Amino acid sequence: MKVLVIIDMQNDFTTGVLGNPETAAAVENVVKLINDFRAAEPDGKVIATLDTHAENYLDTQEGKNLPVIHCIRGTEGWQLVPEIEKALGDECLKLEKVTFGAVDLPLAVGRDEQIEEFIVAGVCTDICVISNVMILKAAFPEVPVRVIASCCAGVSPQSHETALRAMQACQVIIDE
Repeated sequence: MKVLVIIDMQNDFTTGVLGNPETAAAVENVVKLINDFRAAEPDGKVIATLDTHAENYLDTQEGKNLPVIHCIRGTEGWQLVPEIEKALGDECLKLEKVTFGAVDLPLAVGRDEQIEEFIVAGVCTDICVISNVMILKAAFPEVPVRVIASCCAGVSPQSHETALRAMQACQVIIDE
């Protein structure tokens, strides 16, 4: 079984307060990836992470280092981009996370599953994508992890490329 992991394709990261032209442009590619995955892997698992903060975000360590209120649970910015939400469908497991990496991601995947490969896409490449990829590599060291670069975007094009190279150095497969 293959597992598709979509990282933080939420309004605040695409067209909202932390969005940029690259993250907004990734939406179309991610929708196509989800649809293609569902067609090719009818028994595959799809997991989507949701960056999730509370009203006290600015009092947290992350909030002190990134003082931009975003992804507050229940707000429009916290919601998945509508096209992504539609493509993910009801069968998708949504996993809220309070920091860059979803520490419960390995539990959500399931240890007893026969996993052939992880396919990862989303935003931001240089923060949350790389964090979740490293969690998967640590929890499942013998399962290939593939990041689809055209379905990711970073804080800047340069930081996106730097994160891709860092993941590649950690034996992650980088595909366009």
